[in-house]
Amino acid sequence: MIKYFIILLVPFLTFGQSLSENVALLFQKKEYPKAESVLTSYLNENPKETEALELLGETYAFQEKWDDAISIFEVLVDKDSTNANYHYKLGGVLGMKAINVNKIAAFFLLDDVEKELLLAARLDPNHIDVRWALIDFYVQTPTLVGGSKPEALKYANQLQLLSKVDGYLSKGYIYEYNKEPEQAERYYKKAIDVGGSITCFQKLSTFYENQDQPLEAISTIEKAQEKLKRNSLNYQLGKVCAAYNLELDKGEMCLIKFIDNYSIKDGIPIKWAYLKLAQIYKHKNDKVNALAWVNKSLATQSDFQQAIDEKKMILNM
Repeated sequence: MIKYFIILLVPFLTFGQSLSENVALLFQKKEYPKAESVLTSYLNENPKETEALELLGETYAFQEKWDDAISIFEVLVDKDSTNANYHYKLGGVLGMKAINVNKIAAFFLLDDVEKELLLAARLDPNHIDVRWALIDFYVQTPTLVGGSKPEALKYANQLQLLSKVDGYLSKGYIYEYNKEPEQAERYYKKAIDVGGSITCFQKLSTFYENQDQPLEAISTIEKAQEKLKRNSLNYQLGKVCAAYNLELDKGEMCLIKFIDNYSIKDGIPIKWAYLKLAQIYKHKNDKVNALAWVNKSLATQSDFQQAIDEKKMILNM
């Protein structure tokens, strides 16, 4: 079954500057029910405003109100059947609904998912996101109901013409999913050579983790840090050390550095760094420090289940 679809946010541009900025802020804070209320009120007065309607569809999608989101994007497709983004988003929310219903109901949605995504791709030959969605569709969907490695590679080749980095990353993903690790590694490395972004390095390091090759993952993260100098990479390296109980001093140093330089822009909740540091100290048989850091993690979120489970293990040391 389809694993996921990326929902692409529309630009916050023209439909009333103050309202647009308000909704953008609510989206940034992930306050989607409030955004829904604001947009619904606005649309009651301005029912023909398509940008606001599209944002409302996004709001429903983020709240996993798939039927409501589908209804919105169906209206938008009816209004403008040549808009590739509308078809892409309709296919995306149909795909997400397929994930969240029983297998029989999902089966009847797959044709519509594929149809909308293919139409979006035909309407916009330069649409990168819809090609990623089609790759995911053909990779994740079972062969008997539409999945196809050759079709996935077809759209990966199209992606490569639009963006070499995306093309190489998508091929790495396809080959990794199909248990061809040598080919996957080759394309992830090509993506690093061409793009060298944090995403490229993370795809390769995660690949190594999935292949149970933690030393290669650590080496990749270190190379990324040498080039990019991102605080989030300190967390990534510490996480691998904690998960595999190796190079613990290095992991401890990186996690402390991450915490000392932490910013919300790092994109990782601080509770996870506290938890991983607790795990490092647990591996070092330092119960006092392990307990102190797991308690800091729980202080940020008392029902953080992973920290609750970790604390039980630490107390039993």
